[in-house]
Amino acid sequence: MEAASLPAALELATSGDAGLSLEQRVALGASLPLLQRDYRFERVWFWGCIQGVRDTYCIAEGLGPDLAAPRSRLYSLNCAEWSLLPPATEERMARAEKLQGRFQGDPSFVYESSEVNVEDAENEPEDAKEPPFKEEDRLVATIEQIDRAVGIIPRRAFVKTPLGSVHENRTFEGLSLTEAKKLSSYFHFTEPVNLKNKTLLEKADLDPSTDFLDSVEHDIPRGSWTVQLEKGCTVVVLRSLLWPGLTFYHVPLTKQYGYIYVGTGEKNIDLPFML
Repeated sequence: MEAASLPAALELATSGDAGLSLEQRVALGASLPLLQRDYRFERVWFWGCIQGVRDTYCIAEGLGPDLAAPRSRLYSLNCAEWSLLPPATEERMARAEKLQGRFQGDPSFVYESSEVNVEDAENEPEDAKEPPFKEEDRLVATIEQIDRAVGIIPRRAFVKTPLGSVHENRTFEGLSLTEAKKLSSYFHFTEPVNLKNKTLLEKADLDPSTDFLDSVEHDIPRGSWTVQLEKGCTVVVLRSLLWPGLTFYHVPLTKQYGYIYVGTGEKNIDLPFML
């Protein structure tokens, strides 16, 4: 969600209840513009919250001129003071996938490795042992997992230039109500996978400047998204069943759209058996 339109976006996406108190919202309204200025971001998105046992992480993302470039991610425990997270490497993501259970709410908390038994750990050379895995490592890996799996945008909202950079489409005026109710009108805002497997005949009807991402309609498992009309059929809301807590909203025929995550940071691995 754009930091500039955060109050209205929260009202549309979550009916005003995003797990944030009035004090936290006021603090976000004051701190996010300062965050954008201090780090010289082109724009700042309020990503959402991951609720831990002891405390809650509020997450913000900073973007540069190329919206497809890696994003800077920051967290705060009081919505006022922000700390930069390390990059979400593939190694961090692989180790985070092995962990289960709630976040503690303490960024310095160190997870114990359950894959190596005590005798092997003692006989293993010092340089071969895995470095400690802190909760802030798990935090950034989980954010990246959620962004890749369920971070979405409306079709034609972004445009890809011939040089490969991605920018906001200034001609985008929103989806029609008919389009907004279709899953095919929403794209994953991450590196495409299914698009590369399409035939030339299937690609013939696609505009390479706007249809350069994977559509949500082919997500596995099928049925992992719900589409609802709210606010008197004036707002289309998509919710992920794979990552409970992810909510996307779009007001048809306007440029108002965005998503927010408010949850425990746990994937619903039982979803295929529930559908």
